[in-house]
Amino acid sequence: MIKKIGIIGAGTMGSGIAAASAINGFETLLYDISPEAVQKAVSGISKGFQKLEEKGKIDAAKRKTAEEKIVQINDLTGLAVCDIIIEAAIENIDLKKELYKKLDEISKPDAILATNTSSFSITSISTAVKKNPGRVAGMHFFNPANIMKLVEVIKGEFTSEETVNTVTQLCKELGKVPVLCMDTPAFIVNRVARAFYGESLKIMGEENLDPELVDTVMKEEGGFAMGPFELMDLIGIDVNLSVTKSVYEAFFYDQKYKPSPIQQKMVDSGLLGRKTKQGFYKY
Repeated sequence: MIKKIGIIGAGTMGSGIAAASAINGFETLLYDISPEAVQKAVSGISKGFQKLEEKGKIDAAKRKTAEEKIVQINDLTGLAVCDIIIEAAIENIDLKKELYKKLDEISKPDAILATNTSSFSITSISTAVKKNPGRVAGMHFFNPANIMKLVEVIKGEFTSEETVNTVTQLCKELGKVPVLCMDTPAFIVNRVARAFYGESLKIMGEENLDPELVDTVMKEEGGFAMGPFELMDLIGIDVNLSVTKSVYEAFFYDQKYKPSPIQQKMVDSGLLGRKTKQGFYKY
């Protein structure tokens, strides 16, 4: 039974997962290599809870309780008491494997180790875990994680049925809709989304179109809530490019997954979207 949830990474995804965890009554231990990032995330989460209270979606008592459920952790070993540790670190497979080696040492033998990776192989990540690799699974949330309902639950080659069932149940308790995926490159959503972003970038580049025009067409004619360029700015153009590159490599450089030079140019220029106040749009 899951009572304590550990989260590694206090960025956009990690803080969103922490907010969802705390508001649903779980003791939530948040860790990041940068203590300042944890403090900033907790402050942002509290502001989010205050907005929910102002809108009448929660009362003052629930807001206070949710805020008290979040515990700032300054050392990775502080997560040793957790029943599940959800990793939302940067998308670097070598870094993740090193992290899982450490988690294998410090965590309880039966604690679930879940990665929020958007594209890397769960099986590959689980090879870093020697004590029961069956406890490693994918738990891929979508941005903003505290609002978006969908969570991809990914079963690697070594993932046990018990782990899958526990993670699936936890998703439901977090108010999410879990979808079981096999361990294939980019899983479901990010594989489908490559065309959404890639074709839009091709159209913009080949036809010299304004991003706002493409977004407007996709929303008004395609029925999407956000256009591709708005969404890339929200996610982070650097994150989107990293995922595209990993999918491209995973499919042995199939041209339909090829990254765009436009994205690379923007990343090289530090124009990453909302988090840098400028991407395809200015903020």
